[in-house]
Amino acid sequence: MYFPLQSLQQGHWFKLICGASYQHLPAIRSLSLAYALAGADCIDVAADSAVVAAAQEGLAVAETLQDSAIAQGFLTQGRPWLMVSLNDGEDPHFRKAHFNPNFCPTDCHRPCEAVCPADAINFSGVISDRCYGCGRCLPVCPSQLITTQSHQLSPSTVVEQLKQFSIDAIEIHTQPGRETEFQQLWQALEPIIPQLKLLAISCPDGENLIDYLQTLYHIISPLPCPLIWQTDGRAMSGDLGVGTTRATVKLAQKVLTANLPGYVQLAGGTNQHTVTKLQSAQLLNTAPHYPQPHVSGIAYGSYARSQLNSFLEALESSEQHQHLEHHPELLWQAVTQADTLVSQLKRKVRLSQPNLICQ
Repeated sequence: MYFPLQSLQQGHWFKLICGASYQHLPAIRSLSLAYALAGADCIDVAADSAVVAAAQEGLAVAETLQDSAIAQGFLTQGRPWLMVSLNDGEDPHFRKAHFNPNFCPTDCHRPCEAVCPADAINFSGVISDRCYGCGRCLPVCPSQLITTQSHQLSPSTVVEQLKQFSIDAIEIHTQPGRETEFQQLWQALEPIIPQLKLLAISCPDGENLIDYLQTLYHIISPLPCPLIWQTDGRAMSGDLGVGTTRATVKLAQKVLTANLPGYVQLAGGTNQHTVTKLQSAQLLNTAPHYPQPHVSGIAYGSYARSQLNSFLEALESSEQHQHLEHHPELLWQAVTQADTLVSQLKRKVRLSQPNLICQ
């Protein structure tokens, strides 16, 4: 039996970030299904009942296909933990772009549509469910018509929704200087804390970062479950290029040096180069009793989603079944593509225990 917690302990935890404000349900279902079969340990989604239901449906289908995945050589590990993301204040992950297309000049060449990685902009404006708040459309609008609308659920609403979700973990997005806001959210979450298998705290770099994280640790202690410090290096940028991963690696080094209780996991700019960068910096676990401080895992967001875009588009264009498992050839092509990313981090597990699976 193999559990997500063991992945954290051994340094090869893989998390898929569907997006804290991403609500395109068919894509979330398919992403959850494909990455679960490829061996993901955790699926992180928006705190929205329909989004959670779509992810849970994809994970349930993945469980029925485990034997097929194993037969094809994929390191499926059973059902990944399902995580929802929350925020204690303004945060780029919890926003959506907005503009009125009626105000657009008729001769505009629509650079916003070209730059959008989620195909969330068309002649009618922003398709809200597809937008995940990356903000790339904002600076390219020639008329500066695009704004963002942020959202934050009230603590009472959060608790009522989480009681219904049957989730395994939560992630709180915060920033240095928000001790009061974090504590208010944490106090509201008290009723559901005992049911959690994992807590993640996501934070970008900032002034007095380590002091801030130490304060947060005192606020949440004692904690009845494992803790992840998510180093959000360069938010929602992993699909932009090789350089974006440098910020999160640098931030991980900073947090590891502080020797905070808990695990350290990268996010924000992670892509196909992240594992190589970590290996070069000697930040990956290389042995069962590796003595050096090391990261315990990597969360992939925009880059991981971009790897399956062509399969999701093919599925959407299908005139018949809209579920990925109804197209076996397309499904296993998607899983194969997802595996190219997952296997970078889990290769040593695959080599040593090729038939390992969590029931």
